[in-house]
Amino acid sequence: MRIGNLHHFTEHHRCYIFRDFSLSAVDRKMVGLIYQSMIGAFAAGFYQFLYQQVPDDRVGYSPLEAQRKLLLGLGLEMNERGRQDLINQASKLEAVGLLQVSRLGVPDNDDVVFEYELVKPLSPDEFFGSPHLTLLLRDKVGKHAVIALRESFYAKESDELASVDLQRDNITVPFYELFRLNTQGIDLELEQALTEVAPARQPAPKPQLETAGIGYGDIIMRFPRNAANRHHVERLRGDHEAVAQLNYVAYKYNLTVVDLVRLLDEDNVFSSKGELLIDELQLRANQMYRQDRKRTDERQRLYGRVAAAKGDSGTEDGEEPPDEVAVQAEHYMEVPTQLAGRCDIHQYNMLMRNEPHTRFISRFFPGAVPDWMIRVFEKIDLNYRIQGSVINVLIHYILGLNDSQRVTEAYIDRVASNMLVKGIDSFEKAVGYVREQVKHENEKDRRRDSVQQAPRGNTGGGSGAPRGRRKPAIPIMPEAPSGAPLSAEEMEEIRRMARKLDGKTT
Repeated sequence: MRIGNLHHFTEHHRCYIFRDFSLSAVDRKMVGLIYQSMIGAFAAGFYQFLYQQVPDDRVGYSPLEAQRKLLLGLGLEMNERGRQDLINQASKLEAVGLLQVSRLGVPDNDDVVFEYELVKPLSPDEFFGSPHLTLLLRDKVGKHAVIALRESFYAKESDELASVDLQRDNITVPFYELFRLNTQGIDLELEQALTEVAPARQPAPKPQLETAGIGYGDIIMRFPRNAANRHHVERLRGDHEAVAQLNYVAYKYNLTVVDLVRLLDEDNVFSSKGELLIDELQLRANQMYRQDRKRTDERQRLYGRVAAAKGDSGTEDGEEPPDEVAVQAEHYMEVPTQLAGRCDIHQYNMLMRNEPHTRFISRFFPGAVPDWMIRVFEKIDLNYRIQGSVINVLIHYILGLNDSQRVTEAYIDRVASNMLVKGIDSFEKAVGYVREQVKHENEKDRRRDSVQQAPRGNTGGGSGAPRGRRKPAIPIMPEAPSGAPLSAEEMEEIRRMARKLDGKTT
């Protein structure tokens, strides 16, 4: 509970309690054994006190009363310390998900009303499936106590059934096989009465993840009767968790019912016991997704070629080309060396701004453009939906800088993806992006050159120095000054001592 000033939370402010559930025996055991171990007995008692404000056999609202009742019921004093204790205990309940407190403003006056909305305790499966709550309980009572508490909520299965691999066949009778409703007429009086007695506040729906909306009936209706996995798919009828996983995979990889049925009919999707191998299914769904995307991209490029051919023929028949757009002087790019002497800077930038990329790239080659490069820029144009002028700036950046290491398919695709992520959607933005990249690369080259030209003995920690230890510079012994030449006897004595050291003479 976030209260900035205790004067905004007093015993004179009014409050009410709301709950839309009733505690079962398991819920009370969860509060007494699990939640109380984490938040303490005082907070757990506060939860029980709030719960009792609404009759146990009903759901809804408690009477609107002053918060003095809460302080008196908990044995707290009517001062700032008592109010702070109440806030602390309410905050513990909020942290573990048992309470939500709201401050409501009354439109007619400046008075505020506090709403205490109780939340139902989690079931044992939900609680121990939440890592943060389980770790908090472990920190409070220890690892072995957590294991013992979890076992106390479950009645063990018979040993005779637990040791046998059973085949489950769902023989539950659905509603409409047993009951027949009279749907000929609509009872308007009953609907109106139910609407009038309905609670003003409906429970908030739980947030649901986006799914493909594929039901079990849609799957089994399209599944082949004589397929090897038919009996495994039939066992999914009552397994709502498995159907939810199938819907998630279908939504994630944009699969239709037919695609999902095709995947479920493949080998090794189910285990020998009939369990759905969701990881294997996701792997094959990912492969299908990538293949479909590749075919879609190729289809788009083919349609683009046909549309471009029709556009060229239409232009030849008399249609006027689009108007040229002028380029401001501050956005001029230098003429590459490949085109030096063939056009000036104004003509080059006008071509780069207005010419289609298929024509612009051909100016950098004396003959035909390589096929792989045509396919790369075709994908950038038709699949990435990048504007033509931005593609021309990309061509200038890739081919105009005359760096052979850049002209690779992977590098071109990486630069185009980077421009797409950064939102480069105009000629001016593309020019600014290229200038920033060139400046950054020049700074990197300058730092690399400064490191290479630094003296070997310099081990300082400058920004240009490479990390790690460097080999120290070893000083070279200077030559001794030459004196008087040795005599023949002295030279012979030196040779004799050398032979003696070598072991040749004694």
